[in-house]
Amino acid sequence: MKVPDKPPKQRTEVRQASLVEAALLLAAQRSPTSITTGDLASAVGITQGAVFRHFDSKEAIWLAVLDWVTEALMAHLQAAADAANLIGVDPMQVPQPLSALRAVFVAHVDFVVAHPGVPRVIFQELQSPGDTALKFRVRGLMQRYRQLLLNLLQQAQMEQGLQADIDLNAAAVLFIGSVQGLVMQALISGDVPAMARQAPAVFAIYQRGLLARTPDSQGTP
Repeated sequence: MKVPDKPPKQRTEVRQASLVEAALLLAAQRSPTSITTGDLASAVGITQGAVFRHFDSKEAIWLAVLDWVTEALMAHLQAAADAANLIGVDPMQVPQPLSALRAVFVAHVDFVVAHPGVPRVIFQELQSPGDTALKFRVRGLMQRYRQLLLNLLQQAQMEQGLQADIDLNAAAVLFIGSVQGLVMQALISGDVPAMARQAPAVFAIYQRGLLARTPDSQGTP
């Protein structure tokens, strides 16, 4: 018996997902600005004209890429935070209030190692002058990321795990900057997996600046 064809909408969604995946894979190999619709068509085995049956423009493809990145990354980070809050992460090494933050840090690094094209797409767009629809998407991602961090930092502060005078907004900026620093060095060196090896030590330094000081650590009896 002949298997019925997929309806047009489903075929389009599958093809769009394939083009998004191809864009990220190609971005891991070279500058996103150099990737053409012809390159994407070849990567998924369709004609260049067929690409535009699924996306109105090249910009629409990159917007879809950023939408996928936003949803996939934030779901990955939230799942890591939830799991850490539930069972704890490395309780012998990381104070409980910071377990979720550490889990998010490691999860972000692991996400980039698995999808090295993601930071190339984001950094490339942030270099573009003026406001664009793509840059607006990146801002939306960063706002959601920052809010997740602030929630976790506030949680840690309520549990009295942080110094009382910590500026939580600055702590969130430093967290993001630490991850971005690892990413930039990995892209420059060409050794993306090195991020995963370096991440624990980088987070250890970060957490020292946040933890509430005990009398012993302050040199008092």
